[in-house]
Amino acid sequence: MGKNEPPTMRGAATITTAKGEITLELYAQYAPVTVNNFLTDYVKRGFYSGTVFHYVAPGSMVLGGGYTAEMELKSTRAEITCEADNGLSNRRGTVAMARRSDFAHSANSQFFINLSDNDFFDYENRETPEQFGYCVFGEVVEGLEVLDEIAQVKVAKTEISESQPVKPVVIESIELVK
Repeated sequence: MGKNEPPTMRGAATITTAKGEITLELYAQYAPVTVNNFLTDYVKRGFYSGTVFHYVAPGSMVLGGGYTAEMELKSTRAEITCEADNGLSNRRGTVAMARRSDFAHSANSQFFINLSDNDFFDYENRETPEQFGYCVFGEVVEGLEVLDEIAQVKVAKTEISESQPVKPVVIESIELVK
């Protein structure tokens, strides 16, 4: 499978925000550890309810899943193995796990949705954490217009984020839909 060919999709989740709903198809066959982590450790436990998109960069990404609206970091489960070498590309509309830039296997709850083609986040090799890339584990199938609306919110630099929404963009819930 090439980097631009969509994989067969398995499972779906809906992110509900005040700005609307975003439906994700999840690629368990390409990122089984990541999808299981997202669904089992976080979605099914209701972890994401009340978290925010704490980093919004128009033309790049929205990042969330770790902070409350009061900007308190939530306690997470164990870090997971990075599956970025799965052949999938960080193109517009894909969802990927966030992680520390200095350690490839450090993802837990935070995820980002690409607002443009961000191939510089793709797996290159295992030489350095930067080259290891960020694991794509799903794609937006409904609600790209909601993401584009979120991308237009006013942002400011804070202690937590270089581009934090001035008014919190709250993730009301993420629920498994099939």
